[in-house]
Amino acid sequence: MAISSIDPSTGKTLQTFEETTDAEVEQKLQRALRAFEVQRKLSFRERAQRMNQAAEILDRDKRAYGQMMTEEMGKTLKSAIAEAEKCAAACRYYAEHAEEFLRDEPVKTDANSSYVRYLPLGPVLAVMPWNFPFWQVIRFAAPALMAGNVGLLKHASNVPRCALALEALFEKAGFAEGTFQSLLISGKRVAKLIDDPRIRAVTLTGSEEAGVSVASQAGKQLKKAVLELGGSDPFIVMPSADIEAAAATAVTARNINNGQSCIAAKRFIIHERVYEEFERRMVEKLGTLKVADPKLEDTDIGPIATDSGRDGIAEQVERSVKAGAKLLIGGKKLPGPGFYYAPTALTDIPESAPVYREEVFGPVALLFKVKSIDEAIALANDSTFGLGSSVWTRDANERERFINELEAGLTFVNAMVASDARLPFGGVKRSGFGRELGSVGIREFVNIKSVVIHEAAGASKAASE
Repeated sequence: MAISSIDPSTGKTLQTFEETTDAEVEQKLQRALRAFEVQRKLSFRERAQRMNQAAEILDRDKRAYGQMMTEEMGKTLKSAIAEAEKCAAACRYYAEHAEEFLRDEPVKTDANSSYVRYLPLGPVLAVMPWNFPFWQVIRFAAPALMAGNVGLLKHASNVPRCALALEALFEKAGFAEGTFQSLLISGKRVAKLIDDPRIRAVTLTGSEEAGVSVASQAGKQLKKAVLELGGSDPFIVMPSADIEAAAATAVTARNINNGQSCIAAKRFIIHERVYEEFERRMVEKLGTLKVADPKLEDTDIGPIATDSGRDGIAEQVERSVKAGAKLLIGGKKLPGPGFYYAPTALTDIPESAPVYREEVFGPVALLFKVKSIDEAIALANDSTFGLGSSVWTRDANERERFINELEAGLTFVNAMVASDARLPFGGVKRSGFGRELGSVGIREFVNIKSVVIHEAAGASKAASE
């Protein structure tokens, strides 16, 4: 089956690729094992030299990489270049800190010596999405490779050029052949890979459905898995907040990456005392956004990544309006070539509306009015997801309640949610399990080995003689 790279700004096919055959997959698995024997024996300094070189390449070629991302999945060119820069920064961060994060940890026991050592697992399969086609991969690969593992990437089928470019990146950086390889395969072939004993662990960023499938398969083989799945992130605004700053950030937070981000703010929960002002400011700002060719410098929102994705958003909005939701702005596909959808806002959303429960993966904001902090927290937690959360308040007591009571893996106060290489990233409930990034993330794919040493009887005496 051919895998196609399609420009969502025009709908035209850019390039097609043949799927990796079973024989080629076998060769890549064997190559990964050979590379692991090299990679695991490298010192942190040697791995860091290669990872820093990867950072240099990402910085040097960030415009070319950005152009590739924009052409394959439609993010604005300026945000794609920024994504490449963020990847370079993450590579440098783990090159600098991996040894510190994985250093032996002494533990006092009755033994002569005891400590915890962190050792690599081996080949790790990464199943990655299209929405941040470089960043999602690098945030797995940089810590995993610095820990001594090797990676096999099954990228989303609509970004094959990005997948191959990432494989080439690590080769150019000086890692041994087979240390990081891309597999151009369909999703239905992932289960067989997970079953292979040479794959020691699996990480997935993607849909809830894909997460259930991968977790089930990994569980059957008793393999470690990390899942980062969907989100329906609350963005809560209380009366003490800076409403202008909150509204401006809300528009950015909802529409980042053309609205296609798991940690994009999606449900805007506004206290009734400031609701009218917030709604007015947000709708005004949404109306000023430019939806156009993502390669243009002044474009705010580019196309949805796929035609089917745009159709899904349109259906969710149409069914929600029929169920009683009020359309404030947008709510339509835009005419002409490409897969464009207008920035949209809905309010008065009944529980029967699809958007009340489902994640909307596009530029659609959902506004809710609440009477109290108790109601805000209850509504925020009334979701199967629990990834990110953003709260806007100047009240210290409210802040602590939000931090302690919101069911989410991340809470940002007076700021939009963003991933950061220095902080653990992940969610609770049906947003997945495990963590990426930070000192916690790098330890997800290591053997945490307890070592206890008792000196042999007579060893001290023999040594002294």
